[in-house]
Amino acid sequence: MTEPVLELSGISKRFGAVQALSDVDLRVHPGEVVALLGDNGAGKSTLVKVIAGVNPADSGVIAWEGRPVQVNRPSDAQHLGIATIYQDLALCDNLDIVANLFLGNERTTGGVLDELEMERRAQELLDSLSVRIPSLRVPVASLSGGQRQIIAIARSLLGDPKVVMLDEPTAALGVAQTAQVLDLIERLRDQGLAVILISHNMADVRAVADRAVVLRLGRNAGDFQVEDTSYEEIVAAITGAADNPVSRRAGRVAVPGSEEA
Repeated sequence: MTEPVLELSGISKRFGAVQALSDVDLRVHPGEVVALLGDNGAGKSTLVKVIAGVNPADSGVIAWEGRPVQVNRPSDAQHLGIATIYQDLALCDNLDIVANLFLGNERTTGGVLDELEMERRAQELLDSLSVRIPSLRVPVASLSGGQRQIIAIARSLLGDPKVVMLDEPTAALGVAQTAQVLDLIERLRDQGLAVILISHNMADVRAVADRAVVLRLGRNAGDFQVEDTSYEEIVAAITGAADNPVSRRAGRVAVPGSEEA
């Protein structure tokens, strides 16, 4: 496999007396979907915010394409090529699709908004993702949940990112809308992007993810190849069922000359 585009080593983060992350490792390669799993309070959101530059890590190393980098603010992550789509999507319901896609990054000609160029680029972007929306000039408020999620993802791609992080993208969607978003995630992978998918839905994970990285109580609890791992194994890592006295004794390595096996 190619070199990881993004690799985190020994990431720790504390908020006052709460140790949110302890020596967490994560790697993701181009053209790979990595699911980030864990129960509530496992540290998923904190890790995403560390990568996105919202809450910089207290210690640890972030490497981008093999070289250590500093990610101390969101602009640092964006300049590297990391795009984050949060659950709230941050869309303006009263604006149309084109205006939302270019919000804060409008194209101008002679100091005037170039509406035709923005509409052309918007249509080109959606076509590249095989997304079909009848009109680019309808208000976002009139779109379905799945279409809104797709618009938020498409907006993040205008900056040509190499890593896309999706925070629970299907949490509030129906079956058909979820299928749309999962199809889009697969197309992002096929285009060579690295995708970090935060999800509680194991069906979604098994449908699109190549690897599943599990966090538990702010620590790594497993790194699994999804197609080679059972549902039960991943759930056991999430809940901590695999960490018990019997499993610890079974995993103990015998030391020559010691009295214990």
